[in-house]
Amino acid sequence: MPDHGSPQFPPRSNRKNDSRRRNHSKATVRDAATRVVEILQDAGHIAYFAGGCVRDQLMGIEPKDYDVATDAKPDEVHRLFNRTKSVGEHFGVILVQLFGHQIEVATFRAEADYSDHRRPDAIHFTDARQDAMRRDFTINGMFCDPIASQVIDYVDGQQDLRRKIVRAIGEPEDRLTEDHLRALRAVRFSARFGFEIDSATSDAIRRHARELSGVSRERIGHELRAMLVESSAARAIARIQELRLDGPVLDEPQRNDCEIKTLNGLVGPAPFPTILAAWAIDRNDGDDDLVEGGTDLVSRWRRALVLTNDECDALRGALAGFRFICRQWGGSSVSERKRAASSPQFGESLRLVNAGRPDLGIMIRDDLAVLAKTKSGLAPEPFVTGDDLVAAGVKPGPRYRQLLDQLFDLQLEDQILSREEALEHLRDLLASQPPEQSR
Repeated sequence: MPDHGSPQFPPRSNRKNDSRRRNHSKATVRDAATRVVEILQDAGHIAYFAGGCVRDQLMGIEPKDYDVATDAKPDEVHRLFNRTKSVGEHFGVILVQLFGHQIEVATFRAEADYSDHRRPDAIHFTDARQDAMRRDFTINGMFCDPIASQVIDYVDGQQDLRRKIVRAIGEPEDRLTEDHLRALRAVRFSARFGFEIDSATSDAIRRHARELSGVSRERIGHELRAMLVESSAARAIARIQELRLDGPVLDEPQRNDCEIKTLNGLVGPAPFPTILAAWAIDRNDGDDDLVEGGTDLVSRWRRALVLTNDECDALRGALAGFRFICRQWGGSSVSERKRAASSPQFGESLRLVNAGRPDLGIMIRDDLAVLAKTKSGLAPEPFVTGDDLVAAGVKPGPRYRQLLDQLFDLQLEDQILSREEALEHLRDLLASQPPEQSR
């Protein structure tokens, strides 16, 4: 028998009158989902909230969205609601538009065979119990009737919530064979909620770790983004390594001895590329590809995680800045340090230094405070621009960039203090060069 608990779902006193009183323009997504359940139940169907929204509500977390599971077939869902859209009708999934919100309505189903380790080869419509048994983890396998304010729990999900356990429904080997990405989903839920993964599930994940390589790189990258944008990113990475998933995730050799010092030192949530940079530093400390700014590493991880151009630029910039601070800052000129400090990713680079080498981070912050008090400041607008060079007869080319850099460096070093001085210095430079070089 299912566990019919007493969840934290407020009861509804008179559902028909209550729904008429509701101001639809101010209806929340929960209002919309509840009304979907009401309409289905009024038509004689079983209908419940399902999955993550039930889990979150029981944990006192406001759900971001609500899914509805029902015994109504897709054609009946289309008939009962005015605005619907088929997104997976073969799997019994229909989107219902109501009160300005979009609610996913799925018919109870059982699934058979996953030849691509992602989608079932065949499904058949069934009841709530069988639908619960096909899901991934017990904490995601519960239903709730929002009208009766009652949880329907066939998988002991409430007990696992109380125990703070992520546990596969049924046989872990079966759940992982159906979709190997569930290994990363287990890590995400474990890290997000601070739960442990039960021993049978974690053992199965380790045994099947290499099979994650068969999952599409896009799906792996998407799952990693979902878990690493939260403040529990370091815990997630630690679990990934503990479960031997780091090699297949990054499509590179596994590192059993990797201490995540930089990741653990990051304070608060960080952008996805910064998390990746911290992980790269911890995994590759001293390696040539990281010492040279991470170019080779970024290329590899771009393929492994299907990173966007912006993510690659941010990752590369953070690693290059980190390398400059750690290896070159002390021996660099004032202009070199100011240029580095004004680069787009310098803040994230310094954040990585503060996380892994806090003493060096303090020294850099003190030095930046001194540089900011110079006459030119940290990041002044250049006195001389490309338009000035064109007006002086300099054509674009290598010498064009050299002149701009030379004049800006003198400005950053406080050797040129005004635009007039800069233009005069430009004239002197051009006069000292043969005509063919100045063009």
